[in-house]
Amino acid sequence: MHLEIVSPEATLFSGNVTSVTVPGLNGEFQVLDNHAPIVSLLQEGNVKIGGEVSLEEEYASKFIKNKEGKTTLPITSGTMEMKDNKVIVLVD
Repeated sequence: MHLEIVSPEATLFSGNVTSVTVPGLNGEFQVLDNHAPIVSLLQEGNVKIGGEVSLEEEYASKFIKNKEGKTTLPITSGTMEMKDNKVIVLVD
């Protein structure tokens, strides 16, 4: 599936991934390939990206590689939409 993470300043990440875990208002949840369409508000926490992640050098410092091998991005809030096997995460 394709993931885009967009902040007010720039597109922080755009690429194909195997999974995305986000901090929803009712708890953390994960979306995988061909997940049903969903829109969710996000709270403070980490966006966790599964798969091979190639980051642009300009934004790499915003991301953290965790011990499980996932790339994480700390956020304060945001919105996430999954539709047609494309995930868009708008973050603050």
